Amino acid sequence: MAALIEAIGIKRKMFFELEDTPYHCLDVEISTPTARGGQTLVRLKMRNLLTRAVFDKTFKAGDKFKEPDLVLSPASYLYTDGEGSHFMDQETYETHTLNGEMVGDALDYLIEGQVVQIQKFNGNPIGLQLPQQVELTVTYTEPGARGDTASGNVTKPAKLETGIEIKVPLFIKEGEKVKVSTETGEFAGRA
Repeated sequence: MAALIEAIGIKRKMFFELEDTPYHCLDVEISTPTARGGQTLVRLKMRNLLTRAVFDKTFKAGDKFKEPDLVLSPASYLYTDGEGSHFMDQETYETHTLNGEMVGDALDYLIEGQVVQIQKFNGNPIGLQLPQQVELTVTYTEPGARGDTASGNVTKPAKLETGIEIKVPLFIKEGEKVKVSTETGEFAGRA
């Protein structure tokens, strides 16, 4: 029997199950009424892990949810083709294919051989969990010109090996490895 979680106990980034579907909590807002007898309500911004839909829903503080049968297993990224993106499970050496919906914009941060976490619900792969930061090589950027900082322009665009473009500080050169936040898609430091 899976453990039960009360709505009031759900925190940001937690997983829970509602009507046999796994959800990921993106944000929590608790409203406590000032009037006597009023119920405490919990408003959750949640993502359906099967359909990737994001929506808000309000629950009573005492509502209970099951803990989902979610397992994270490490897998290395192999390649992407017409069928989807292919990953090799690091424990069973089994190949998993995830479709474009399951992968989302994660391809912007994936290079061949990179290890990520595959989310499995009841044993079936349903999505990816990227690390907080990834290291990518700068393939193209303009050289930073002296005096550019006077105008307040302290960043420049840089194209990375996966094809995404981010803003980097002026001192970053082509061929350097940079850390990129997978949550915001922004420069997070030199690698």
